[in-house]
Amino acid sequence: MDPREFPTKGNLMLAKNSLALAHQGYDLMDKKRNILLKELMELIDEAKNIQEEIDSTFTRAYTCLQRANIEQGISKVEELAFTVPIEESIRIQTRSIMGTEIPHIKYDDRQNDLTYAFGTTKESIDIAREAFRAVKNLTIKLAEVENAAYRLAANIKKTQKRANALKNITIPMYSNLVYTINNALEEKEREEFTRLKVIKKMQGK
Repeated sequence: MDPREFPTKGNLMLAKNSLALAHQGYDLMDKKRNILLKELMELIDEAKNIQEEIDSTFTRAYTCLQRANIEQGISKVEELAFTVPIEESIRIQTRSIMGTEIPHIKYDDRQNDLTYAFGTTKESIDIAREAFRAVKNLTIKLAEVENAAYRLAANIKKTQKRANALKNITIPMYSNLVYTINNALEEKEREEFTRLKVIKKMQGK
């Protein structure tokens, strides 16, 4: 028999304390889950809006590119495209939401400075460049939001699992333990009361 199950007042107090802590832990897990869910739903809405914006921006960017290809020539556009440096300024920082590390992307927008002279190109090149620059900014933002949503979802799943364990295993276990010890102590008190009555009766004779 587990020593914690012995019907003593000390064990009853320990069991009640453990039950109270389990209830408190469940309440905290439930609050945490609700906060994370609210954050996740906001991120999902934000990701949806960004995705819609990316779709329209991509469409506009490719329309601008087609116009540039026609006005400037495909070979010239390709030549200019090769002058654009690889994006190497992206840095990922993190912030914490209820213990979940959420990414925050930073990058140096100055790397988008012109790599060609205005006098050698037509306006359609500049318009296409700006359109694809907008696509890049949105793509970076979408990556940040989707990654944050994924991490929040994983933490929600873990939090829900812990809450379920407290609700379905720990709390019933300690509730049953309190009930069992309490009944055993009450039975012991009744037996002691009966025994004292018998002794008192015998002494009266």
